[in-house]
Amino acid sequence: MHSPMRTVAIIPAAGVGARMETDRAKQFLDFHGKPLLTVTLEKFQDSPAIHGIILVVPQDQLDYCAKEIIEPYHLTKVEKVIRGGARRQDSVRLGIEASNGHYELILIHDGVRPLVDPGLIEKVVAAGERERAVITALPVKETVKEVDGNGRVIKTWDRGQLRLVQTPQIFRYEDILKAHQLALREGWEAVTDDALLVEKMGIPVRVIDGSETNIKVTTPHDMALARLLWRSDLKNTK
Repeated sequence: MHSPMRTVAIIPAAGVGARMETDRAKQFLDFHGKPLLTVTLEKFQDSPAIHGIILVVPQDQLDYCAKEIIEPYHLTKVEKVIRGGARRQDSVRLGIEASNGHYELILIHDGVRPLVDPGLIEKVVAAGERERAVITALPVKETVKEVDGNGRVIKTWDRGQLRLVQTPQIFRYEDILKAHQLALREGWEAVTDDALLVEKMGIPVRVIDGSETNIKVTTPHDMALARLLWRSDLKNTK
């Protein structure tokens, strides 16, 4: 697939990873012989739907990322490595601004989702050419209950209408830039999902199926599962 619209992947990877319980940020941990972040970046490097990559990392890791994450693995699509902000939403906004309007589509993907399928990337970009905002998500399989501060059930939700949101997500450049800059001006806090910002602007968001293997590595359990899934995928492709 060769997208007629130029698409840049913004990869936020500026978190400290406290829940991983290690002395290194989770995005830099070894994942089958490579830094986990490198494995994620390679998926976008290899995708014909992606024309450029902007990587957002902690300020004190800029040189490390250039020399250890990018250069040894010939990640030529990474055109910028920039410092992140205090919050994820700050890091994403800085990445979008760093694209300088050179791309029509902005794809955002967590740096710690190394198992994103190449086919999913292409499907998201194709959907992004038709819709103004597209996210990937999974149906909820278990019953979801809302509880109060004392652990008492307030409401049981209809899981048929609920989705577990993933990345990648894709937006038109003008929309997502305006949404993030508005969030900064208005002081919107705790924004963990970029689609929420465009929703607040009244822009419809299309949901397409994500992947059960496209997990976010946040805890030691997540890392163990991701390594298991990676080995399983290698066996299936041989």
